Amino acid sequence: MSRTALRICPLCEATCGLTLTLDGGRVTGARGDRDDVFSKGFICPKGAAFGAVDSDPDRLRTPLVRVDGELREATWEEAFDAVAAGIRPVVERHGPHAVGIVLGNPNVHTMAGALYPPVLIAGLGTRSLFTASTVDQMPKHVSSGLLFGDANAIPVPDLDRTDHLLLIGANPLESNGSLCTAPDFPGRLKALRARGGTLTVIDPRRTRTARLADRHIAVRPGADALLLAAMAYTLFDEGLVDLGERAPHIQGLGELAAALDDFTPEAAADACDVDAATIRALARELAAAPTAAVYGRIGSCTVPHGTLASWLVDVLNVLTGNLDRPGGALFPQAATDRTPRPAGPGRGFALGRWHSRVRRHPEAKGELPLSALAEEIDTATDEGEPVRALIAVAANPVLSAPDGERLDKALDSLDFMVSVDPYLNETSRHAHVVLPPPPPAQSAHHDFAFNTLAVRNQVRYTRPAVPLEAGRMAETEILARLVLAVTGMHGADPAAVDATVIDQTLGKAARDPHSPVHGRDPKDLASLLTGDNGPERRLDMMLRLGPYGDGFGADPDGLTLDRLLAHPHGIDLGPLRPRLPQPLKTRSGKVELLPEPIAADLPRLRAALDERPGGLVLVGRRHLRSNNSWMHNVPALTGGSNRCTLHLHPEDAEALGVRDGEPVRIKGAGGEVTAPAEVTDGVRRGVVSLPHGWGHDRPGTRMRHAAADPGANVNQLLDGSLLDPLSGNAVLNGVPVDVAPLTAP
Repeated sequence: MSRTALRICPLCEATCGLTLTLDGGRVTGARGDRDDVFSKGFICPKGAAFGAVDSDPDRLRTPLVRVDGELREATWEEAFDAVAAGIRPVVERHGPHAVGIVLGNPNVHTMAGALYPPVLIAGLGTRSLFTASTVDQMPKHVSSGLLFGDANAIPVPDLDRTDHLLLIGANPLESNGSLCTAPDFPGRLKALRARGGTLTVIDPRRTRTARLADRHIAVRPGADALLLAAMAYTLFDEGLVDLGERAPHIQGLGELAAALDDFTPEAAADACDVDAATIRALARELAAAPTAAVYGRIGSCTVPHGTLASWLVDVLNVLTGNLDRPGGALFPQAATDRTPRPAGPGRGFALGRWHSRVRRHPEAKGELPLSALAEEIDTATDEGEPVRALIAVAANPVLSAPDGERLDKALDSLDFMVSVDPYLNETSRHAHVVLPPPPPAQSAHHDFAFNTLAVRNQVRYTRPAVPLEAGRMAETEILARLVLAVTGMHGADPAAVDATVIDQTLGKAARDPHSPVHGRDPKDLASLLTGDNGPERRLDMMLRLGPYGDGFGADPDGLTLDRLLAHPHGIDLGPLRPRLPQPLKTRSGKVELLPEPIAADLPRLRAALDERPGGLVLVGRRHLRSNNSWMHNVPALTGGSNRCTLHLHPEDAEALGVRDGEPVRIKGAGGEVTAPAEVTDGVRRGVVSLPHGWGHDRPGTRMRHAAADPGANVNQLLDGSLLDPLSGNAVLNGVPVDVAPLTAP
């Protein structure tokens, strides 16, 4: 007999509520949960295909351990014995930095990925941390850290109340939004226009989002920061700066005006390929709107000046008085945020506390560039030990990082590698141990990261829709056991990991004079926690200590896990509210408009005013029915528009002798790939576009559907040398490439 169960979708950042139809332990259907307090029934093709993702027959069901060079099925005990035997000797002989950790994008989509990697990193003590952030959004973290003192204090556009929205490098009709958690992003944009608002899109491609806009500006790829700087200059030049009520919380206005003095619209126009009159009009419209928000995403992050572009997005919000006000860009307040502290100066944000060995890249937010992983493995220097062992959690950097061919070879040279992954993919095939988590229907879900970026404050939690299958291990237990195995506590009860975190957190809270539990006994507090397991007890603790929590009984109407469980469709916590100066952790206690690292990088941007790149440049693109390299093994999510083709403009195609549908060779600094040509006026002249996440053609994987239509790995066109220097983020857009028909001599 079929039944239904609720589940928050973990397949993109929109976090929509789903109603699953179940037949025994199998998901047979998925529809939007109309009673969900946040998504209100919205669903996209990924959510509708939840059952197919969940039941993919190529998902690994048991651990794999390498024996005599081959991966063979093993018991969980054998797998963790092998992990401990492989990692601990590396730590003991070469130190903790010889063990690298790679965290992939799916970590932020699971409870386990949010709760346990910080414990793993701290317990191991390694500085060799690499994540998907440095091929994605690290510039936004760095700019937020420098502006606001907290790398995770990221303002999001108030989509439901703004009068004017300017998007740069973002295509939420395909991506569903990113660093801006908003179920039904397309519907929210249509509602903006229906209420008389204005939507402006800046993108070298005429995307689905651009086609919806009132104004589309086809900027030259990589020139985002120049365009934004010229807009900011215009605001100063024409007396349009108005900080509004937030003025007392902002410093550096005069210094900023002087720093932007060279970035006139006339000086920037040719480099941006946007005329000066249009640049001035964009600035004037932004200033004249009753409320407005500027929002930039991956297209403006993965460019040579990604941090400067991300900084200028918020500079424009500040200069127009739209930071931290309804209808502008505000700081969300998640239910599991730390207890709000009184406003005042903080420790600030520092870059470069340590560096990579080979090219001396500075760390950012505790991470080294993913582009540097291969060289940190395969290159010896006098600056310490190379990475000799690797722990990859939900990561496939062979496809997601530049120059996967080099990384592919480097992974084969490791002394030991463990991969936590449901698939034997292009990266996990190198592992000595593969630990497969269960399908998502068998896991609980709460969005720790994405609620900090949500366009409305709310809280939701869903327990597993179906019980854990026999022989499976919960992902939370896998990661807890992994922590024990690599930190010298192999064989201990995995519940000890959660218990230790709870004890440490409550002990710190009890000592904090600003905490609602200051002075209380941590053991007594721990005894009040509810939940069926350690992860639920940790969630209960975070809710109780958070901004809406009951403070362990101090507020009888406050939030607890039990109260959340009594609201299966979630609890609405209200619209975003102005919060300054409370989120600020800068040393001044104010928004610091011109931080020193930003000022030091501006000469590089000034030099770009004179650059006129010739030839073709490459940009990426996303598909609504995929998320990076995750979902190409699901037949329901491939085909149709989700194809690995090279988009190029008809005039460029004619000049190159390329015909629609025929294969072309694309060559970059890192190598060359082939893909079918798709001739379209959806890209501007001089620009070609190849999607991210493809290239499933390596031997030794077990992803049959993906391998049948492998596509081309766009990141192989990059050699890893191009990085945004402040954030270490890979430059993926605006890079020069050569294109020719495959049959050309």
